[in-house]
Amino acid sequence: MRIVGVNIPDNKKVGVALTYLYGIGRARAARIIAESKVDSKKFAKDLTPDDINKIQSVMEKDYKIEGELRQLVKHNIARMKEIKAYRGIRHMRRLPVRGQRTKTNSRSVRGNVRKTAGSGKRKVELR
Repeated sequence: MRIVGVNIPDNKKVGVALTYLYGIGRARAARIIAESKVDSKKFAKDLTPDDINKIQSVMEKDYKIEGELRQLVKHNIARMKEIKAYRGIRHMRRLPVRGQRTKTNSRSVRGNVRKTAGSGKRKVELR
């Protein structure tokens, strides 16, 4: 089944299956199901086309998801870079943005860059 151009897993309940969409977590999925008046205990494969239309109409009306949300986030980051805000500079330098320490533990953002020196001793060849 496809919702907003994304394949939704059939063997999961609707609340969990909706979290496969970018911008929808468990809480927002529960809110969408409640607003669309679809049974939350149904599996995704058991949804009728009418149920799917209800869910899609609620999502399109109230929430930004998938491509629209990704575009908005990218635009916000570009704006921060442009005005040279602190967070924008951190994005430009590919450093952690949300206050994490960088002396150690910033490998995920910087990549696995090891800039430490060795012991200083040169290895002597044995004959």
